[in-house]
Amino acid sequence: MDHEGHPAEHEITLGAVLSALADPLRRRVVMELARAPIGTERTCASFGLPVSKATLTHHFRILRESGLIRQIDRGNSRAATLRRDDLDRRLPGLLDLVAAETPAP
Repeated sequence: MDHEGHPAEHEITLGAVLSALADPLRRRVVMELARAPIGTERTCASFGLPVSKATLTHHFRILRESGLIRQIDRGNSRAATLRRDDLDRRLPGLLDLVAAETPAP
């Protein structure tokens, strides 16, 4: 992992990714990013998850440490972007499956 907690591409594992995606809120974040134009960056708050700030931080840490997202420091906030290229090389087709899922009500 780098100094910000992002694993290198070769460190992204199916187990860690599936564990991160097991949570419906985290899966929703990845689904929204997978459906967005390539390179889209969004702040954590922009997803409107119904959780406290501490829980939101926890969810994004899990997504970052599993290798699903890269977080970029924007001063007083952090933006998240999908690691699409890395994931397509490591786990081909996974993002297509997540993007195709029907969102939970």
